[in-house]
Amino acid sequence: MLEDLKPHIADLRKRLMTSGAALIVAFFACFFFYEPILEWMMLPAKAILPAGSSMVAIEIQETFFTALKVAFFSGFIVSLPVTFWQLWLFLAPGLYEHEKKLVIPFVFFATLMFLIGSSFAYYVVVPYGFDFLINFGSTVVTVFPSIGKYVGFFTKLLFGFGVAFELPVITFFLAKIGLVDDKMLKDFFKYAIVLIFIMASLLTPPDVITQFLMAGPLILLYIVSIYIAKVFNPAAPIDEDDEE
Repeated sequence: MLEDLKPHIADLRKRLMTSGAALIVAFFACFFFYEPILEWMMLPAKAILPAGSSMVAIEIQETFFTALKVAFFSGFIVSLPVTFWQLWLFLAPGLYEHEKKLVIPFVFFATLMFLIGSSFAYYVVVPYGFDFLINFGSTVVTVFPSIGKYVGFFTKLLFGFGVAFELPVITFFLAKIGLVDDKMLKDFFKYAIVLIFIMASLLTPPDVITQFLMAGPLILLYIVSIYIAKVFNPAAPIDEDDEE
C-alpha cells in the first residue's frame, strides 16, 4: 500500500515546492514595496483614529517584523493563482477528462472569490470593527495602536473572509465530482448556521455588528451554494412508491 502512495506523495511534494517557490518570489518582490502596501493597509484605521492618535511601534524589532508580515501576506495574495493551479493539478489525476478542462475557470473564480471576500473585509468589516474597538473609551484614554498588532489582526480578517468566500467554488467542485448535492446542503443548513456564527466569532472583533457582517454574507453564500449544487448535481427525486 505504501508503494501505491509514493507517486501521490512525490506529486504532492512537487506541487508544494512549486507553490512555495511562487510564494518566495512574490514575497521578495512585495518586500521592496512594503511601505506603500502598509500605507494601504493602514488607511481604514487612519480614517477612524481620533485627533492626536497615531500608529506606533512599541518594540525595537516591530517595524522590521511588520514589514515581513506585510510582504508575506501580499506575496500570498499575488501567488494565489499559482497555488490554486497546483492544487488543481494535484487533484486532476482523479478527475474525468471533461472535468480536467475546468482548470482555468477554477483558478480564475477561486482567486476572484478570495479577492472579493478580502475586499469585503477591507471596505466594510475593518472600518466598522475598528471604529468600535478604537473609539470605545477614547474619551478617557488616548489610542496609540501597535502597528504590529494591527497588521496581524488586519491580515487575519482579510484571510478569513477570503477563505470563507471560497464556499461557492468548493461547492461547485464537489458537486461536479458528485460528492454533494442540493438536498445534502439543505439538510445541513441548520448546522451550517451554527458553524458560521462560531467561525465569525473567532475571526472578527468581539462585537456583534462585525460578527453579523461576516455571518450574514456567509449564510447568503451558503444559500447560493445550494443552488449551485442543484444546477450541477441535483439530488435524485424521491420515488413516492418507494416511500410507501
